[in-house]
Amino acid sequence: MIYYEYKVKFYLSLVNKKSPVIKYIEELPEKEQAKVLKYIDFLRESKGNLREPYSKTIQGKIRELRIDFANNRHRIFYFIFFGQNIILLHAFQKKVAKTPKKEIKIAQKRYFEVLNNPKVYE
Repeated sequence: MIYYEYKVKFYLSLVNKKSPVIKYIEELPEKEQAKVLKYIDFLRESKGNLREPYSKTIQGKIRELRIDFANNRHRIFYFIFFGQNIILLHAFQKKVAKTPKKEIKIAQKRYFEVLNNPKVYE
């Protein structure tokens, strides 16, 4: 049996070819950054198949990776894409109990951008 390893890829803006998720992670304090990166690696090792409390379905194929650090609750929206790719769409700090609709809309917009531009993520 051939085993293919899952890869984590970051959403890239069509305008500036930069990743807002990478920018978010880079702006975190060092210890929080380390925990976020550890969880992303955990997501990759589990082939994107994490259950609560680590991950939760948001809408359709979009899921959220849940990283709590002290009082900071970081969320990264992602989905599984062709060729065993995990695409990280959007990251934000959750400050209220219910996930804000505006954060979900950002992830949805980026999800459709990825689907319409699959060559970028090959």
